Amino acid sequence: MHTGEKPYQCSQCGKAFSCSQDLIKHQRTHTGEKPYQCSQCDKAFSQNSHLKVHQRIHTGEKPYQCSQCGKAFSYHINLISHNKMHTGDKPYQCRQCDNTFSQHINLIIHQRIHTEEKPYQCSQCDKAFPLSSTLKIHQRTHTGEKPYQCRQCDKAFSHKQVLIKHPG
Repeated sequence: MHTGEKPYQCSQCGKAFSCSQDLIKHQRTHTGEKPYQCSQCDKAFSQNSHLKVHQRIHTGEKPYQCSQCGKAFSYHINLISHNKMHTGDKPYQCRQCDNTFSQHINLIIHQRIHTEEKPYQCSQCDKAFPLSSTLKIHQRTHTGEKPYQCRQCDKAFSHKQVLIKHPG
């Protein structure tokens, strides 16, 4: 029965709850207790529901599907962000050049053009990059990794663009 009554109150911050279980979950924000451990990695969570959502990383489960293009996502927030691409909604605007973006992370990455920030440093040499993906590609110059293979001649390349241009 929903009476609106909240008899369970947190002794640390005063927040009140209608259910004792909700108070117990809330109190973990103060204690830092994380009793729900992932069996696949070292991560632990204060709530079982957070563990279940996390485990999608390991299972590959993607329950949130875009109704327009069919792309699927592990997290609802990612689907919401993705949908902005279809609607043309670009609420994130650069203050320096007025470019707009549908996702906040893309604005942050864009702003590195203006700040010349390069937070991803190569551990093998002095080079630094604005994107982690660019650093990963650069590191192939040190490792010799060539993940892009031509299906016709079996030549391998460190960059996808080189494979595409390759006269296979």
